[in-house]
Amino acid sequence: MSAGGAAVPPPPNPAVSFPAPRITLPAGPDILRTYSGAFVCLEIVLGGLVWILVASSNVPLPLLQGWVMFVSVTAFFFSLLFLGLFLSGMVTQIDANWNFLDFAYHFIVFVFYFGAFLLEAAATSLHDLQCNTTMVVKPLLNDNQYNINVAATVFAFMTTACYGCSLCLALRRWRP
Repeated sequence: MSAGGAAVPPPPNPAVSFPAPRITLPAGPDILRTYSGAFVCLEIVLGGLVWILVASSNVPLPLLQGWVMFVSVTAFFFSLLFLGLFLSGMVTQIDANWNFLDFAYHFIVFVFYFGAFLLEAAATSLHDLQCNTTMVVKPLLNDNQYNINVAATVFAFMTTACYGCSLCLALRRWRP
């Protein structure tokens, strides 16, 4: 009781002041029935192909292709984590603005993957560059490496396009 006889209200409970998670995508297996879920699945599959193709070319230009490997492997695992959070329904248990996190994630990965695509295309375009190794002049990339790098460039472009589509869908959800 206070001096005036009126009861003092209890302090606000900080747990109650947090907003509920903001998410407009369905949780659980229903995520796979949406365009966003389909694009995330494509990002995983195509990104895995980029990773496998670049690694199978024996990475003849490590300065350029090292970044491509880093981006493709990192994006692959984070996309798996992202999809796993939605499939398991954990997004409903974590208080966050998932619409914004979805947008921010896809924006960052889109920018990085676009750079990786450009670096992979640059590495592929250097296939006719002549190298002098132990007094023997030979092309930088042999025919097999060149073909693998062309395929990696095409899949890197397709993966970048998928991340761009996911970015547009996430922007629509974040800013209705």
